[in-house]
Amino acid sequence: MAKTDRLFRLLHLIRGLRPPVTAARLAAAMEVSERTIYRDIDSLRAAGARIEGEAGLGYTMVEDPALPPQTFTQIELEALTLGLADVNQRGDADLAQAANDALVKILATLPERQQRQAMHAVNLVQRFNTPATPTIDMTLLREAMWAEEALDIGYHDLKGARTERRIYPLALSYYDRSVMLLAWCCKRQDFRSFHVTRIDGYKNTDESFRPRRVTLLREFIAKLRAREEAWLAENDQYSCGWSPGSGG
Repeated sequence: MAKTDRLFRLLHLIRGLRPPVTAARLAAAMEVSERTIYRDIDSLRAAGARIEGEAGLGYTMVEDPALPPQTFTQIELEALTLGLADVNQRGDADLAQAANDALVKILATLPERQQRQAMHAVNLVQRFNTPATPTIDMTLLREAMWAEEALDIGYHDLKGARTERRIYPLALSYYDRSVMLLAWCCKRQDFRSFHVTRIDGYKNTDESFRPRRVTLLREFIAKLRAREEAWLAENDQYSCGWSPGSGG
C-alpha cells in the first residue's frame, strides 16, 4: 500500500475507533508494525493533524486537517444519523459500510458538544422487514449507472421464466421488502422495474447511453407517479362509497 493511501486509512481508523486507540490496535487493523504506526502518526502531525496521546497510552483525534469544520443544528444531526442508520439496515453490505464511514467523517468534523449529540441521537431505526440480500455485486451495478453504460442481464420473472435483456440501468428504488432496478429495457423498448434478487448475472457492454440517463429517469419517475396517483384516486373513490355509474 502506498504511503499516502496508508496515511488516509490511518486517519479514518483514528476517527472511527473509540478513543484512545492504541498503536497495537491500529497496527493490527492496518497489518503493519507498531513502528510504522508511530512514524505515520508523526507524519500526520507534521501535516497539521492534532492527534493527542503517545506510545503505550493510545491516541485521540482532536482536529483533522483533511476535513473542514461543519456546523449542524441538533435536528439536522438527528436527520443525518437517522438517515444513515436506515441505509445501514436496508442497504447491501457496501452501501451499509459507506453509511458507517460517512457518519464517522461527519462526526470527525463536529465540535465535541455536537459529537455527543450525534452519538446519543433520540431518533432510532428498527426495521423488522428489510430487502432480501441480492446475489449480484451491487457496487458494480451502481458503477454501471454512474458511468451510464448498458448492461446485459439474465432475469427470472415472477413466473420463473428466464430471459436475457440489454438494459439502460437508471436507478435503484428501495421498497419495504425489495430493491428494484429501474431501467430502460431495449428488448421491450419500454421502462421496466426489475427485482435485483431475480437478476442472476450481468456483464458490461461497450454501449453508452450518456447523456440520456437523466431524461429517461425523469420520464420513468413521472410515469410511476401518474400510475400511483391513478391508483390512489380509484381506491379513494371506492373507499368513499363511490363506484362508476353510481351517479356521484
